[in-house]
Amino acid sequence: MAIATLGAGCFWGVEYFLRQIPGITTVRCGYMGGTLDNPSYPQVKQGDTGHAEVVQVEYDEAYVSFDAILDLFWQHHNPTTRDQQGDDLGSQYRSVVFYHDESQQQQALASKARQQEEGYWQGKTIVTEIVPAQIFWPAEEYHQDYLAKNELPSCHLPFY
Repeated sequence: MAIATLGAGCFWGVEYFLRQIPGITTVRCGYMGGTLDNPSYPQVKQGDTGHAEVVQVEYDEAYVSFDAILDLFWQHHNPTTRDQQGDDLGSQYRSVVFYHDESQQQQALASKARQQEEGYWQGKTIVTEIVPAQIFWPAEEYHQDYLAKNELPSCHLPFY
């Protein structure tokens, strides 16, 4: 199994869309990229821990590629707004790909370049960070599969 970790604003909507992909076996909301060990949602939400809200997935590369996961990532958030997704403001809502190895880094950089040149975001400046993965801190249990548990629609709208 391979691991991918993505931040695209509020983790609930990204989690919802990633759960729909065949070959993804585990989906967890959490936090990455900050300085505080074992942060809580209230701490991250304040915006001063440096963490991003992320979704970490385990996936079977025989069924789904990292590139396919990245394609979904670009479709379900706005990577051209720094530290903001919709009404959510702050670095905890930044667009970020945390890569787990050199291959993921290269694929993420190439995917970002393709989106900038020929994708939906063509002609706009994509501000998505592509940085090494750090410790993944799982979010509290009530955040896991939140939209389904609460029978809510996705908080992310597909762009294309």
